[in-house]
Amino acid sequence: MAIRFETDDHIALITIDRPEARNAVNGAVASGMEDALNRYEQSDDLWCAVLAANGPVFCAGADLKEIAAGNQHTLATPDGGFGGIVQRKRTKPLIAAVAGTAVAGGCEIALACDMIVAGDEAVFGLPEVKRSLVAVAGALIRLPRAVGMATAMEMLLTGEPITSERAHQLGLVNKVVPSADTVDAAKELARKIAENAPLAVQATRNLAARAYVEPENDLWIAGFEEFVRIMQSEDAKEGPRAFIEKRAPEWKAR
Repeated sequence: MAIRFETDDHIALITIDRPEARNAVNGAVASGMEDALNRYEQSDDLWCAVLAANGPVFCAGADLKEIAAGNQHTLATPDGGFGGIVQRKRTKPLIAAVAGTAVAGGCEIALACDMIVAGDEAVFGLPEVKRSLVAVAGALIRLPRAVGMATAMEMLLTGEPITSERAHQLGLVNKVVPSADTVDAAKELARKIAENAPLAVQATRNLAARAYVEPENDLWIAGFEEFVRIMQSEDAKEGPRAFIEKRAPEWKAR
């Protein structure tokens, strides 16, 4: 299988598993990714997910052998776009665990996640212009928001990669850890998120994700609407009750 799906309590681990092809995206990766994200989104018991990869390369982008064979249409899905993920509408947090190289479409897959934990040997790059290509799987939209326009322009127009430490300094990466610890560190971050009320986490994530693309007044209205909705949930009663009783809350996601 090109995509592995595992669960640990309320955490999902989605792994790209084509190390022999530098985890490049082919049809199996794209369809498997869409299936994995569907499974994650549809489960009431899964509250946070980590996206990782098997091997020293996170993802080298599109599988050029598939493109040469005329199968480029299989590298995207109707709901997810390239890799089954870059245009996917999600409601739950997703953390990329990037231990190695994330270039071209692989970098764009990492950018499609909400957070990135990177190994100290990881590099991020968008070399499309070196090959007379255009990075249309999200980098032109997401990278300027993540690192600022000037730095994004430099990365996009030179095609030169940056180290994980530089990515951390720019705010692209949340944390840098030894490469061997990348998945564990991402899962630790996921567990911290999953300790919180899942409905409130989802509402918070979804509103924050809209900050760059919607008018401020609309977001104020949407925020108050979400607040009213969450306050009607069982978990909104459980949170204060657990605080008063000095115990850990038992979330129900309803």
